[in-house]
Parts: sequence; C-alpha cells; structure tokens
Amino acid sequence: MCTGKCSRCIGLMLIPLAFICIAANLLLIFPNAEKKWVDHITLQVWLMGGIVGGGLFILCPGCAAVRAGGKGCCGTGCCGNRCRMLRSVFSSIFGGLGSLYCLVVSATALGDGPLCFVQPGAWEYPFQNLPNRTNYLANQTLWDICIEPKNIVMWHVVLFSILLASSGVELVLCGLQVVNAAIGVFCGDCRRKPKQEDGAL
Repeated sequence: MCTGKCSRCIGLMLIPLAFICIAANLLLIFPNAEKKWVDHITLQVWLMGGIVGGGLFILCPGCAAVRAGGKGCCGTGCCGNRCRMLRSVFSSIFGGLGSLYCLVVSATALGDGPLCFVQPGAWEYPFQNLPNRTNYLANQTLWDICIEPKNIVMWHVVLFSILLASSGVELVLCGLQVVNAAIGVFCGDCRRKPKQEDGAL
C-alpha cells in the first residue's frame, strides 16, 4: 500500500476514535445520564482526557492524515504530497502525546475507582486503598459499597475502559502515521500522473 492510501486510511480511523473519546468523556460528566451528580465526579473526569487528549488532540492529526492522502499540494503528482506528509508527521506526534495523556488518565481512573457516596454518609474513593491488594475490577461484590449514584461503578469502568482502549489504538495509529508520513516525505505518496487521453494537447 502506498503512503498516500495508508495515510488516508489511518486518518479515517483516527477521526471516529476521537469522537468516541469525546462522547465517553461527556457521559462520564453525567453519571447515569443525570445532572444532579455533576458535583461529585472523579478528578480524572475533570482532567478531560477523552475530550482534550483523545478527542481534540486527535482530530488534528486525523484530518492532516486524510489531507496527506489526497491530491498533491501543488498539482497532480508534482511533489508527491511531501508538504502535507511533513505536516502530518508533526501533527501525528502531537496527537500521540494527546492519546498518551488520555491513556494515562484512563488507567489511573480505573485504578482509583469512582467517587461515590458510601456509609456512614460521605463521598470518597472506596476502592483507592483496598487492603491486601484487592482488585475491585475482579470482585464485583465490592461494587455494592457505592450507594449513590446507582450503578456508578459499572458506568465508571465501562466508559473509562472505552477511553483506555480507544486511546491505546490512537497511540498506535499515530505512531504508524509518523513512520508512514516520514517515508512519504522522502519517497512521495506513490501517486502516478494520470495518462493523457488520446488526442489531448
């Protein structure tokens, strides 16, 4: 596959992943899709790893990769899209940092667990310092510790897992695009000039 087609393919995968991250982070702001819990959400949600890191930071390299796979920047085949490929290298590095940020925030959030209301009447992170290295992710009986919001642990785990997986894929794709675009800078995008039709001047 030539670098131009590969670049376009990577860009078309990055853009929907960015929107998935943005949507997941927005849902985390409203546990159980209710506004009344907005004042009691985890620190990692407020860090906006999905909206900023996995979302906005990825839209830039995604669009740049799609453009790099388009027509030549100075006309058909004259520079092999080298200018756009060069821009895609830098924007993909930028996107990789954003996806790494989202990855770290999501992993930390899954490790700490959600902020929830527990007995005897306080908001805290009940899974943050469990004894004997107990893993709340593997022991769902512990989830009943959280009284409010209802099903907050499931909400927290599912959405942050989506962010973790999406940002991991984004990081890999950005890394691939850095290599692909760098090759495109030196070798062009394999695009051939269209053959002139018979009788054309």
